[in-house]
Amino acid sequence: MIQLSEKETIVKILKESHTVAVVGLSSDPERPSYEVTRYLQNRGYRIIPVNPNVVELGERAYPDLLAIPEPVDVVDIFRRSEAVLPIVKQAIKIGAKAIWMQKGVRNEEAAEQAWAAGLLVVMDHCMMEETRRLIKEGLLPH
Repeated sequence: MIQLSEKETIVKILKESHTVAVVGLSSDPERPSYEVTRYLQNRGYRIIPVNPNVVELGERAYPDLLAIPEPVDVVDIFRRSEAVLPIVKQAIKIGAKAIWMQKGVRNEEAAEQAWAAGLLVVMDHCMMEETRRLIKEGLLPH
């Protein structure tokens, strides 16, 4: 498999993904996960909340990725870097196409496992910020 550049990977995920499982989505409007999710929903992405402490966040929430009964394109992770590996293992198990670790989140071991399983991987970037940037650059539609 040809390794894409980071920018190519970001563009591919944002263009080809429709369903985003957001791990660590908060019900607090002040939290970044809430703001990013609302933005992505407004851009047309289907959001599936993953948070064991919540039953619903606009959509039915699930305790983990394994409980989601439908296909997931990208798993957007709002968790500490050290908590990422088990999430990535679940993402591989459910057949997700991509892992997106939000700004400040990096886990090389998890990334390696995801790449080895054929998933696209982005680390330490915000989906909302990247979408806005690529719209300005003309690489994504308005």
